[in-house]
Amino acid sequence: MTLDKPAPTGDAGFLRVRVLQKRPQFLAAARGAKAVTPSMIVQARPRGDDSDHVGVGFTCSKKVGNAVARNRAKRRLRAAARAVLPVQARAGVDYVLIGRAEKTAARPFAALKGDLLTALGQLHPSEERP
Repeated sequence: MTLDKPAPTGDAGFLRVRVLQKRPQFLAAARGAKAVTPSMIVQARPRGDDSDHVGVGFTCSKKVGNAVARNRAKRRLRAAARAVLPVQARAGVDYVLIGRAEKTAARPFAALKGDLLTALGQLHPSEERP
């Protein structure tokens, strides 16, 4: 499945990012495309509306560890998403980043951002890049 809507170039090419908060938003993203990297799983699904923002959600299962470990992994996912998604994501698409046990918190931050870029490359083939 390919995601087709390129990002609009507004404020220096950056997109507005909104956080997903409702369970149905996460379930809808789970029905979309999926990319697996060493430190995370990224799910993506076009919303089908004409909005110019990107939706992003973060989750970690109890396999990641206790609440402290899950929160640490989600903080690192949020930081990577903050660095990568405003420039590389597609408008009108919801993304869910899922932390992986013992890998998300332990992976170097540069590699974590690289994993997110790799996942976006898998979800958006290179011929669609702006």
